[in-house]
Amino acid sequence: MEQILQQIPKGPIVAFTILLLVILIVPPIFERLRLPGLVGLLTAGIFLGPDGLGVLNAESETMKLLSDIGKIYLMFVAGLEIDLEDFRRTKNRSLGFGIATFLIPLIFGMTIGRFFNFGWNASILIGSLLASHTLLGFPIVTRLGVTSNQAVTVTIGATIFTDIAALLVLAICVSVSAGEFSIASVVMQLVILAVYSIIVLVGFDRVGKEYFRRTGDEQSNQFLFVLLAVFLASVGAQIVNVDRIVGAFLAGLAVNDVVGHSPVEEKVEFVGSTLFIPFFFVNMGLIINLSGFVSSLSSELFLTLGIVGALISGKFLAAFIAKLLYGYNWNETLTMWSLSLPQVAATLAAALVGKNAGIITDSVFNTVIVLMLVTAILGPVLTEKFGRNLTVPQTNLRKNPQNHEVETENVEFNLDNDNFIFKNLFKVVVPIYNPNTARYLIEMGALLAHHEKGVIVPLSIPKAHVYMDEPELKVSIKRSKLLLQQAITISEEFQAQAQPLIRIDDDLARGISRAAREQNADLIVMGWSPNSSLQARLFGNLIDNVFWSAHCPVAVMRLLDKPINIHRILVPVRNITPQILRVIQFAQLFADTNEAAVTLLQVCPRKTTDKEIALFESELSSLLNQSKSRKEVLIQTIRQDDVAKVIINQASSYDMLMLRSFRRRTAGGLAVSDVTSKVLSSVSCSLVLFGEPNSG
Repeated sequence: MEQILQQIPKGPIVAFTILLLVILIVPPIFERLRLPGLVGLLTAGIFLGPDGLGVLNAESETMKLLSDIGKIYLMFVAGLEIDLEDFRRTKNRSLGFGIATFLIPLIFGMTIGRFFNFGWNASILIGSLLASHTLLGFPIVTRLGVTSNQAVTVTIGATIFTDIAALLVLAICVSVSAGEFSIASVVMQLVILAVYSIIVLVGFDRVGKEYFRRTGDEQSNQFLFVLLAVFLASVGAQIVNVDRIVGAFLAGLAVNDVVGHSPVEEKVEFVGSTLFIPFFFVNMGLIINLSGFVSSLSSELFLTLGIVGALISGKFLAAFIAKLLYGYNWNETLTMWSLSLPQVAATLAAALVGKNAGIITDSVFNTVIVLMLVTAILGPVLTEKFGRNLTVPQTNLRKNPQNHEVETENVEFNLDNDNFIFKNLFKVVVPIYNPNTARYLIEMGALLAHHEKGVIVPLSIPKAHVYMDEPELKVSIKRSKLLLQQAITISEEFQAQAQPLIRIDDDLARGISRAAREQNADLIVMGWSPNSSLQARLFGNLIDNVFWSAHCPVAVMRLLDKPINIHRILVPVRNITPQILRVIQFAQLFADTNEAAVTLLQVCPRKTTDKEIALFESELSSLLNQSKSRKEVLIQTIRQDDVAKVIINQASSYDMLMLRSFRRRTAGGLAVSDVTSKVLSSVSCSLVLFGEPNSG
């Protein structure tokens, strides 16, 4: 083995290649073992580091650069993923819970530090390491459809306070460690930090909005602007004598409103979660001295148990106080606790800063690694367990009475509130390109338009050229006319009025979205294209971009048979939310056009009681009874922990499967899988992926 390792050349390119290989292979293996992917990256770092194969060195310039970028990017994404709208809606309760979930673990951590004879500065820093939290469970509550539950939004909003406060404590501890502590110096440091924070939060926000307004759809330049913002903020943090991760987190908050839920945000998070952030976690593994890690844990076992216990008990006590103050039930309380448990982003970054500054010892740093491993596993597991039992308050479902009332007598999607309302004209835009797949899409659009006494808009988009008299453009326009003529013929077969449209555009997604907006369309029906190429993963495929930019709902379809031959439709329902109700509405609309039957499938955990199942079915039936659809909807419940497996098996008995589309998020810098992606790659029947504006 040593001879083989000696044959491996040294240098930054080799190190970079090894890192890419690790990032590609290791996280999926650990996720199959139901362990977080970041645990795999840490393990790989230990295996490849000085105590393992020794092929990577944390002290090399390459690893230092990549790790620093990853650490900065990690904190930036932590700020970027915080939903400021949710925070504004629940800011008082978020602030209250934020103070509790910060101060109680801080005090517990300080007490543990003093008990084990650490100085005040080190004890305060240990407490601050327990005070923040990373939203590793956010993708889980998103998948469960309970993010609108107030307990969840309060916990997410509290992240802003806990992370900023923890980083502020870190900045003060570092300055104290450097021998710069005095009341005057601390006050001056706080004033400078406040001015710097205002410059970043207000200045970057205003400059960013103006830049995005001027650049329009130039996503590449907007992406570069965001990168420049985060590294400018990091450099600025160093100038005002605070750590770079403080600037990175503030930059994430500053550009949060600027990028919003847009393709630029997706690209920024994709690059970070795919490359830079994993580099940081691998480097964390490299700097762990395995022998010292084991010995320090054995010799400092009580310190480790004390810190882990202080974190778990402190976060629970904070959630319990929120229960008493705000009247949350136990499921909401325990979900708040589990969401605030994971200590990954700010904790690891701050611990590394504290270790490098000599404030905390190697034993404390190793304990923080154990803390991260325990909470990174325990937090998501508990969130999955308790989050299943959360409900979305009826006030959320009834913001607008049309949110859950299904009427199919003249359906139209309201452009003002993105919900179904009902008028006299229904427009379906159907982009067409491939003659082999266009017929079924046109048939689907024609069925819907005819049933609703509306119109179908077959749309063809020739790719624009620099000069409008280019021969290629003329050929494309001619081809578009032939496609549209075929679309008109198909529409006439279904007695649907057609308004064909040719639009010249340099971007297909923007062309579709703009044409739909100009036509005041109510629905876009598109064909399915797998997201398989590297370019599609990096920059988003056509479907992704239309989901982002469309003003109206989008139904992406893989039709394996004529729509008129589809008579059995399956719609999986996890929780009763406004989004899934609108998927059901669309299923009922299509069922009414084609005399089809709709079955709603609920897959619940094996431990779900009969009473809970009956309550769910009763609530769902109550909403369905308000529908004016002529078709009865069946509700089927199956107890099974593997949701994807059940959906795939059940779909084999149906003609069509309808799923709600939602964009995958990242947590702690690592992408997580979802049931939808597994189902899409395995089902053999016709598919509809239904997405709403900006839902992705």
